[in-house]
Amino acid sequence: MTFANPLPWWALALVIGGAASVSWLAYRSWPVGRPIRYALSGLRFLTLLLIVVVLMRPVARSAEVDARDALVAVLVDVSRSMGIEDVEGGRRIDRARELVADLLPALQSRVHTELLTFGETVEAAQPAALSATARRSDLHGAIAAVRERYRGRPLAGIVVLSDGGETGGAAAQGAGGGPAVFPIGIGSPAVRFDREVLSVTAAEAVLDHSRVDLAVSAVSHGRGVEPFDLRLLENGRAIEVRRVAPAADGAPVREVFQISPPADAAAVYTVEIPADAAEPVPENNTRSALVQPPSRRRRILLVEGAPGFEHSFLKRAWARDPGLEVDSVVRKGRNDQGRNTFYIQAARSRSAALRDGYPTRAEDLFRYDGIVLANMAGHQLSRAQLEATRTFVAERGGGILVLGAHSFLQQGLTETAIEMVLPLDLNDRAGGVLPVSDVRGSGNRVVLTEEGALHPIMQLGADPLDTRKRWEGVPALASIAPLGGPRPGASVLAVTSGPGGSPRALVAVQRFGEGRAMAFTGEAAWRWRMMLPSGDRSYDTFWRQAIRWLSLPATDPIAISAPAAAGAGEPVPVRITVRNAAFVPLQDAEVDVRVTSPDGRLEQLRAVPDPERPAGGHYLAHFQASRPGVYRVTTDAHREQARLGTAGTSLLVGGADTEMIDPRLNEQVLQRLATMSGGRLVTADQIDTLADTLQAAAPAAALSVRRDLWHNGWSLLAIILLLATEWTVRRRWGLR
Repeated sequence: MTFANPLPWWALALVIGGAASVSWLAYRSWPVGRPIRYALSGLRFLTLLLIVVVLMRPVARSAEVDARDALVAVLVDVSRSMGIEDVEGGRRIDRARELVADLLPALQSRVHTELLTFGETVEAAQPAALSATARRSDLHGAIAAVRERYRGRPLAGIVVLSDGGETGGAAAQGAGGGPAVFPIGIGSPAVRFDREVLSVTAAEAVLDHSRVDLAVSAVSHGRGVEPFDLRLLENGRAIEVRRVAPAADGAPVREVFQISPPADAAAVYTVEIPADAAEPVPENNTRSALVQPPSRRRRILLVEGAPGFEHSFLKRAWARDPGLEVDSVVRKGRNDQGRNTFYIQAARSRSAALRDGYPTRAEDLFRYDGIVLANMAGHQLSRAQLEATRTFVAERGGGILVLGAHSFLQQGLTETAIEMVLPLDLNDRAGGVLPVSDVRGSGNRVVLTEEGALHPIMQLGADPLDTRKRWEGVPALASIAPLGGPRPGASVLAVTSGPGGSPRALVAVQRFGEGRAMAFTGEAAWRWRMMLPSGDRSYDTFWRQAIRWLSLPATDPIAISAPAAAGAGEPVPVRITVRNAAFVPLQDAEVDVRVTSPDGRLEQLRAVPDPERPAGGHYLAHFQASRPGVYRVTTDAHREQARLGTAGTSLLVGGADTEMIDPRLNEQVLQRLATMSGGRLVTADQIDTLADTLQAAAPAAALSVRRDLWHNGWSLLAIILLLATEWTVRRRWGLR
């Protein structure tokens, strides 16, 4: 007998001494005779000692197992990628069947063997029945399943015949800690000809007129720099075709399409490369992405510390945006009674909360998605309001924009709760000069940084070059507040000349907690509207994009999220966050989920608390995506018969054939699997040596089989009997 969790002798001595001390002290002062005290202390000591022995997990070698009983699991990949014809003109699965026919006889004369297949699951199989039909290949999950299948049995090794494809989503860290794995690669590490759409990604919908950048990456192998077509479809209807040419054979091609998604429903955008008759894997020529419809109108609170030109221009620019709903407050001064007065323009349902110039309750402030503070000094808001604003960004996920000299100069918002929310150092301790290109002589004109040329806030043109030209043409600002440099993690999108012609940050952004923050240090940006032709919309476009980007992460109290894409036949997780109006998480809500499949079938689920995120009002539900298409998911939350709210989203199932992504033999995955488990990568001509290796491993496998002595009912029964005996003795002598 030995222990699975042994303790060193000194630790064991301390544990035994501690158990004896605890047992004696438990009855030392009790009014009973010495024999009874010794008996009760002894029973308590034996109980504690038995618990310690059980925690050390005593095990024994199985005497009835010897090396001749060791077995080898032969695991064959039967996913669809194994049907590719690239092995001397034949299919991979046929080559695997031939190798199994050679491997099993070579092994069966030395060890026991069992043939298994894996795709979505692991199943026993016969050599003649091997076929490449599984929708995905969960390689690492299959290894774990085999180890669990033969737990407690002498497993000498696992032989894997696969092309190295891994579409199960399992992590590779589970490859170690069990019998050695010996992979045999099936397929060719290079394809003679293949074109593939690698990715289709939709950017955030913050551009003017609901323009969305759709980034596409594609690759061509085997045809050099020969051009090919990229065809873009919206809900199955072709809307654009581009002719592209790679820089070299196998070099990715990246293109950006600009689309205008419909406003009333999610749209599926598909990018496809017309199939060539010579391609062995046309399935990877197509990939789709789902672009969600515009969310509800973003609610913005604009607060200005004093009347100014900028307020009027900003409000007009945002009022013309159908995706925004703006409430504004302008501090006018004091009346005859010495009270502050405000000019308020807001929706009737929210105007009452603004009568003092700024919401005083968190639930009123959190109704907004973005806050704009223009020329606001810190003393104009109370400490509680400043703390609520910080929480609004960090926890609610809202966005904040600060602009105007009074917000930055003369102590403005310095040393307030929201100072660290802003992306720039307000104190200019290090001089604030930025390590960017020289802007001397620019006369307060806007100069984009490299990051700014690509950021969605700054996009005025159709491409980065056009955007730079448009910004070069906007009028100069009146002045700039000379702030410090960016905080760690912040991004400076534009600069202009400060005192002495040194570059100073003009536009800076950062993420803060769950939300976003932006600082605009210039004065008189309204010149971009008044001093340009009437048809120029640079001013409106910039400020609309800025406020949309800032407010985009803000969610409602009831929020739902699902994967951007999933595969048919896979379980799909749906996560729901439930909070009240003040965004306080609710742990005791009842959350119902409804899933509408592409064919109109309705499935109803009940979400449970998310075990991975037990705090924060997080709930989780799963549904099975049985067929490809767009699924609509909605949720209703209740608490004590009161309805809390609802949320909905859409997700795309089957947007890409993940099983056929990069169809080449992936020897790196197989080699990593072998190395982590203590095995080795095997070639087809090394089957005889593999049989010798597995036979040599059989005695060790048999020896490693252990039988748990603690994991049974006897150990539990012994602990119960000791406790019951102690309780009986105590009751017999009138002790409690």
